[in-house]
Amino acid sequence: MRFIVSTSILLKQLQAISGASSSSTVLPILENFLFEIKDNVLTISATDLQTSMVTSLPIEAKEEGRVAMPSKILIETLKTLPDQPVAFSVDTATLAIEISAGDGKYKLSGENAEDFPKIPVVDNASSVTIPASVLAEAINKTIFAVSNDELRPAMSGVLVQLAEQSATFVATDAHKLVRYRRKDISTESPTSLILPKKALSLLKSSLPIEDTAVAVEYNSTNAFFKFGNIHLICRLIDERYPDYEAVIPQVNPNKLTLDRHTFLNSLRRVVIFANKTTHQVRLKISGSELNISAEDLDFSNEAHERLSCQFEGEDMEIGFNAKFLVEMLTNLDSEEVVIEMSTPNRAGLLIPAVSEEDEDILMLVMPVMLNNMG
Repeated sequence: MRFIVSTSILLKQLQAISGASSSSTVLPILENFLFEIKDNVLTISATDLQTSMVTSLPIEAKEEGRVAMPSKILIETLKTLPDQPVAFSVDTATLAIEISAGDGKYKLSGENAEDFPKIPVVDNASSVTIPASVLAEAINKTIFAVSNDELRPAMSGVLVQLAEQSATFVATDAHKLVRYRRKDISTESPTSLILPKKALSLLKSSLPIEDTAVAVEYNSTNAFFKFGNIHLICRLIDERYPDYEAVIPQVNPNKLTLDRHTFLNSLRRVVIFANKTTHQVRLKISGSELNISAEDLDFSNEAHERLSCQFEGEDMEIGFNAKFLVEMLTNLDSEEVVIEMSTPNRAGLLIPAVSEEDEDILMLVMPVMLNNMG
């Protein structure tokens, strides 16, 4: 089996899908790319059994064939080569691979393609089309709130609820929650899926910058994403997602409106002086003034800042983990944010003061108990 391809084109394709391969000690075949040639098209696959990525490109090839090639050495070699045609020849009997580029020859050994796991195919799938920019936005707005707790597998992914007139993306780790709703995505067969974090991170890094449509197909076990010449297939998390609507407080008479950048920068400074395990900051609101403070008694560190704000409601004091607030404010785009609260021991809601046309975003953060030291 012989084929010729440009180093830069091949490298770009391999880098696009390399995140899906796994450095598994149990299954060494997962450290390989599967190369398949048919009708002058080279198809390359990578998988870790949960998430798979496939890409294809036209090439010059006299014959067809399949072989698994070690991914790390291949990418490292191509990275150091200038842009030039590179010829691969594979001895299908011994699986010896020879790469010729310019004046260099490089030899490595491949693995049997039959040992490479089968990439799932679409069966009985429903589909929805989502613009790449919308999908990227939904991932960016939610992925930071996904839980890393392996004992709660449902929360280790993003819940996607597809309805006839909207799509809702939800992520929570029990301390913070994001609900991101789009009114410009619709489907004829409403359903909900939990997409794993790794697949979403791979999607986020490989979605094209130019706005193409992403075809999403899904059945009860897998979701398939297609854009350009790349396919990403991931196994869905087969668990019940917690009833997130139940934790969103409905009556929040206290509304604090602030400039997002000013508040964010203030928190970033104040948290430096907070306890390193709780990252606790205290928000004390009276009239149109917000006092932000933090202290770390172990080191006698403390910080206080005063911001002007708009506030409707009773004067109050509430504590939050500043790291969570910083993450949330960083992932909002609006110039002003509103924090809605009821009491110091109930969750606070962060929402943009002005919403974008087709989106509705709500972020929830649990308070931390204040030890009243004045």
